[in-house]
Amino acid sequence: MKGHQRVRDDEGSAVRLIALSDGVFAIAMTLLALDIALPAGLDPADLDEGLADVMPSVWAYALSFLVIAAFWRGHHQVFRYVEKVDGTVIRLGLLGLGLIALMPFPTTLLAEYGDVSRAVAVYSGAVAVMGIAQLALTVALWKRPWLSGDAALPDRVARNDVADLAATVLVFAIAVPLAFVSPTGAKLWWAVLIPVKWMLGERGNRLRAAARESAPEST
Repeated sequence: MKGHQRVRDDEGSAVRLIALSDGVFAIAMTLLALDIALPAGLDPADLDEGLADVMPSVWAYALSFLVIAAFWRGHHQVFRYVEKVDGTVIRLGLLGLGLIALMPFPTTLLAEYGDVSRAVAVYSGAVAVMGIAQLALTVALWKRPWLSGDAALPDRVARNDVADLAATVLVFAIAVPLAFVSPTGAKLWWAVLIPVKWMLGERGNRLRAAARESAPEST
């Protein structure tokens, strides 16, 4: 295939990139929980206050865990159609993994300073940039059908995945300036994604099911 530079098998295996990705996602999820701890030696009378103090960390952990889990699920869904990768996909994949690995920092920032505009803006920006990286990776894989096996990423599935990621980027990007108006308002704005993600997720499931059903007919 002239014009498309092939890479060595050990570098171009999609399995190797997926394995690395799973490791980074797992470590990032684990690190999120490190800030959840009560001071040692609390008196029973101080336990309630200690639990109240740690709840922002629990909330931030739960939020970031769901965010990272959503990115991990999307990452696996798009790579279901990929057998090998090229230099561009590797670079975009590593960029996304680097951003995922940084998520414990904005999560801690949100837990400690959840009422401060800059903290909410940094968290929102971090998620938006992660979304941009995964969006670029998804588009790169969509536009490189030669990296797939017998079944490339179906256009309708790819468009839905792009819309899903674009919605995430848009909502969290809007939350960045909104945080400087109202940190609480920005955090409430994130909830807009719940019905949007549910709707696009259900549509994506239907499209993938249809693609699996039609695959044997095309072979």
